[in-house]
Amino acid sequence: MKKKIYFFDFDGTLTSADTLLAFIRYACGTRRFLLGFALFSPLLVLMKLRLYPNYRAKERLFAWFFRGMKIDDFDDVCTRFAHHSQRLFRLRALDKLREAFHYGETVCVVSASIDNWVRPFFDNLVKGSRSEFHVIGTQVATGTDGCLTGLFSVPNCYGAEKVRRINQLMPDIGEHRSDYQVIAYGDSRGDREMLDWADEAHYRPFV
Repeated sequence: MKKKIYFFDFDGTLTSADTLLAFIRYACGTRRFLLGFALFSPLLVLMKLRLYPNYRAKERLFAWFFRGMKIDDFDDVCTRFAHHSQRLFRLRALDKLREAFHYGETVCVVSASIDNWVRPFFDNLVKGSRSEFHVIGTQVATGTDGCLTGLFSVPNCYGAEKVRRINQLMPDIGEHRSDYQVIAYGDSRGDREMLDWADEAHYRPFV
């Protein structure tokens, strides 16, 4: 029998909102959130017009809000945000996740969002499950002082990078593909390569 592995995009697929924006507002407050987006609005427009790289715009925005913050403090805010924001999960997505965790299937969340706040969203779901669980996300860089540099330590986990990171984490899938049933869920252009790579693809299934 083939081993099932579920790969889920996070923002927009499992959640009803972009968690980057929700996290910044939660961590920094509404006033600073609005100020930051006012300052970066020209850059964000260029990004939407595909005249400026998505990953670079995201990194500059992240740096403006969080550069210099201690990583322990950042992780604490990430955990509180995730536990406080469970309402962002789509209900049908939660049903599918609970089913996968109940049967002990392997579950992997593959997201362009920062994995520090994505992972704790699943704390309660994983608890007591036999499932192998992974989060593959964009990772933040820290300096020797333990503070965020504002840079990302890996490429933005988007598009083809999602498949590359999956194969890096789970090389056995590529080497013994016939032993696996790969099931992927996504909702945007950034998930296209992952959906094409899967044996079974679901586009916007929980909307």
